[in-house]
Amino acid sequence: MRSTKSLIYGRNPVLEALQNKKPLDRILMHHTISGDNIGDIIRLAKEANTPIVRVPMEKLNTMVRGVHQGIIAYGAIVDYTPLQDVISHLYDQGKTPLLLLLDGITDVRNTGAIIRSAVCCGVDAILFTEKNSAPLHEDMVKTSAGAMMQITFCRERNISTVLDTLKLNGIKIFSTDLQAKTSLLDIDFKTPCCIVLGAEEKGISKSTQEQCDETFCIPMVGDFDSLNVSVAAGIICFEAMKQKMKA
Repeated sequence: MRSTKSLIYGRNPVLEALQNKKPLDRILMHHTISGDNIGDIIRLAKEANTPIVRVPMEKLNTMVRGVHQGIIAYGAIVDYTPLQDVISHLYDQGKTPLLLLLDGITDVRNTGAIIRSAVCCGVDAILFTEKNSAPLHEDMVKTSAGAMMQITFCRERNISTVLDTLKLNGIKIFSTDLQAKTSLLDIDFKTPCCIVLGAEEKGISKSTQEQCDETFCIPMVGDFDSLNVSVAAGIICFEAMKQKMKA
């Protein structure tokens, strides 16, 4: 099986990985790929809940030097736990869930920094969706300074599924909004809650924002009103930790 770090490339190696139930984080395919094994790869990936991302050939060519045949897979280095299982386990242990949901954050450096803050501040799990998230491969371990090996990850098919599961389990959903009137310092993080963080360019999607129980802003001095998402995550997680320690 051909590999570069956690990369597997070529039609047969990727197919063999899926057939042998090797955990894959995601598969990158040239957007016009067809022919031998592609149908089987798509079917097995769907059965394994492995996301397939269509990309231009230039993207694939920058990732490996060998013959990739239009397909590259990231080998998974973490196990994803179903969200419902995580929530049930936390409640069974008598814990108050504190979760982070990353909505469209694809930058590896930002995601790694968020994971570090989450671990340091006692976040129970980080939630992703199959699409529009950063790949959790070996480079992410370095970016997070190893923190990603100390926290639980959940990856669900879409954000609607995540939000529905949270609501059904009595978990409040909070998100940031520059225009919000409520301050971060007035949010009660001692209740079961999930904090939604969006990508810097697009922010949290409108449909997600509408399903949040409450939005808040991070108080800042002066007229500068923008923080890097990983910095914002660190501030929010620290406030949540502080409240829990005082409870």
